[in-house]
Amino acid sequence: MADIQPVRGWRYNPVLGADIDAYVSPLFDVVSAKQRQALYRNPFNSIHLSVPLADDPTAAALERLREWQSSGILVQDALPGIYAYYQYFRLPGSSREYCRKGFMCHIRAYDWAENVVLRHENTLPAAVNDRAELLARTQFQSSATHGLYQDGDFELETYLDEAMLTPLYETEEDYQGARDVLAVIQDAAIVRRFQQVLAARQVILADGHHRYEGSLAYRQARELAADGQATGREPWNYHLMYLTNAAADDLRILPTHRLLLELPGNISDAGLLARLETYFTVVPKDDANDLPEIIAGKPWAIGLYLGGMAYKLRLRPELHPQLDWDTTAEVKALDLTVLHFFVLEKALGIVGPDAQRVWPGVAYVRNFAECLQRVDRGEARAAFIVNEVSMTEVTAVCHSGAVMPPKSTFFYPKTIGGFLFSSIADDEAGNVFAEHFQHNPA
Repeated sequence: MADIQPVRGWRYNPVLGADIDAYVSPLFDVVSAKQRQALYRNPFNSIHLSVPLADDPTAAALERLREWQSSGILVQDALPGIYAYYQYFRLPGSSREYCRKGFMCHIRAYDWAENVVLRHENTLPAAVNDRAELLARTQFQSSATHGLYQDGDFELETYLDEAMLTPLYETEEDYQGARDVLAVIQDAAIVRRFQQVLAARQVILADGHHRYEGSLAYRQARELAADGQATGREPWNYHLMYLTNAAADDLRILPTHRLLLELPGNISDAGLLARLETYFTVVPKDDANDLPEIIAGKPWAIGLYLGGMAYKLRLRPELHPQLDWDTTAEVKALDLTVLHFFVLEKALGIVGPDAQRVWPGVAYVRNFAECLQRVDRGEARAAFIVNEVSMTEVTAVCHSGAVMPPKSTFFYPKTIGGFLFSSIADDEAGNVFAEHFQHNPA
């Protein structure tokens, strides 16, 4: 199953690392334009490597990377290791502090067909190409994707907890309100035990589908160029991933709501309601702020905010068999699939998943209050409020071999960029420690 390898990580030098909050950044696909502009003002912030600002972004990233390496802004750890990464966070309205425990390492960039790393969402080709081009130019990874493995015995957490007694550095509070802590395990016997545990398991890709596919595209290109001479152990075969145990209770998936920026064909508010009533039981509600509570835990229930009014929608169950997309029963059972089929396709005429992925009339918004505000301000015509997808549903979809509608999951908190960097450059193959970890004990 999963082949993982320790990393000789690149990190900010100790002086800069003491103020690590100033140098970390949100992931490329969640960082807002306002955040980017603020981060660009710091010449050493990791945003310059992950989302470079230049006419030729990949060339700018490579130039800055070489400058940072040669001047000692970034330094490479002397020994390879498994990097423990803990995130402490609270959910809105709760005083409980969660701690998501995990570790960063290299994992082989497996093809989807190999059934080792499993996906649950489709990607957008433009974003994949962007990540692949940046990786091909720099051969450097500035943020880890997030993968899930299952271990009910929680064996690896013992080693992670011990490493956390001597952290390398930690944030006070990142952009999403989490506290991030990094430590390292460089004991070869323990590293090999991590390899043994993961060698018996599949990995579900929770977050970072575009970055993972960028690594996969780069690996495939290098393999093709090697013309059959590749050993499979070259550094470009690997990808930086943050792995957490799906058996823990610190895994949180937040809902991503759908905001309709426009209604096709000049459909009026009344016209939309009439179309929806063909498929849903539509019940007016007094207070839009109650919608998440009203639909919580109810299958095929969706909140609607339209023209200053709130409604609860519930699919008429006898109509569910009309959902005739070529996908699995596990995907068809999802609330979001019901929304995309019966609202976007049947009520609005945006036919099929491919057309919906490129339709500019829908936005994906995690913040519930923002959905209501944007409708009230006239920036959107309607907001569809949804329940979160459960981990059970994610697992079922992954094992069914299908994918969910786009932006179905929002695993929280996100990992951050710039906490740990890894190189897959050819000269990493000269690492004297590399061969020691290539043979994973059974």
